[in-house]
Amino acid sequence: MREFVGMSIRPVKRLIRSKPTRDGAGVHLRRAFGFGNTSDFDPFLLLDDFRNDVPEDYAAGFPWHPHRGIETITYVLAGTVEHGDSMGNRGSIASGDVQWMTAGSGIIHQEMPKGDRAGRMHGFQLWANLPGSLKITPPRYQEVKAPEIPTITDDDGTHVRLVCGKFWGKTGPVDGIAADPIYLDVSVPPGKRKTLPIETTRHAFAYVFAGSAKFCNASDPLSVPTEPVGWADTAPPSAAENRSLVLFDQGDEVMVQAGDDGVRFLLVSGKPLEEPVAWYGPIVMNTQAQLQKAYQELQEGTFLKK
Repeated sequence: MREFVGMSIRPVKRLIRSKPTRDGAGVHLRRAFGFGNTSDFDPFLLLDDFRNDVPEDYAAGFPWHPHRGIETITYVLAGTVEHGDSMGNRGSIASGDVQWMTAGSGIIHQEMPKGDRAGRMHGFQLWANLPGSLKITPPRYQEVKAPEIPTITDDDGTHVRLVCGKFWGKTGPVDGIAADPIYLDVSVPPGKRKTLPIETTRHAFAYVFAGSAKFCNASDPLSVPTEPVGWADTAPPSAAENRSLVLFDQGDEVMVQAGDDGVRFLLVSGKPLEEPVAWYGPIVMNTQAQLQKAYQELQEGTFLKK
């Protein structure tokens, strides 16, 4: 792939360490962003990184719970996630698989993580908002197995898994998504510098989960460490214990300089909806009245639509 000439590098707007939290029935995970003002990430609402090798920390899972007004994207790297829902769907997503669930008008489901033979579990869940016109759309699933996800390897060894959207002339398997997202799993070899195109109109972020890198501004590069060292340290760390989120400002492309052990990160972008957000727990609407109605329907047993 040729590098683009005359493009504007997206500056780093914010660097965020994912924070330990618990969700579901006590699952230990790290939250990169979510709950609070997420306008900088619009149309995305939340990103969770669930990586653990202690089954007791995740085995209780995410028992039956509702969703309305959003889409959830689950990407599994190790172990499996068994799921079921109020529409009668049952299944399991394994290493490399993706499940894209459009909650729409309402769904009740459960997600139960299971470790691999070594007890390891790793995956991500991203929430994407639905525009007001689609918040009452019928719920649906798109489940994509690992072999169905296109992979692209550039001449310098950069490797991209294309979960959703169009990139470098290929199209991902997930379609019909309101926010028109591009969801990439990118690996850049040690010491390599790479520029990756992103349309100016999109909000974009990277989430580093292995190795280390510098994401370069037009002026000075900013180091993005993934272990507990200061942001000012320029020596790229070798471990990837702590997760690092990079929120980009406007521009046509992002530039990444991989560290000594290379880097692997999610690169996600989407077109902002620019709509009001009324959000409580697993339900996201446009107004407080809509939100209150959703919870009232949940109590009255009229939440699920036919």
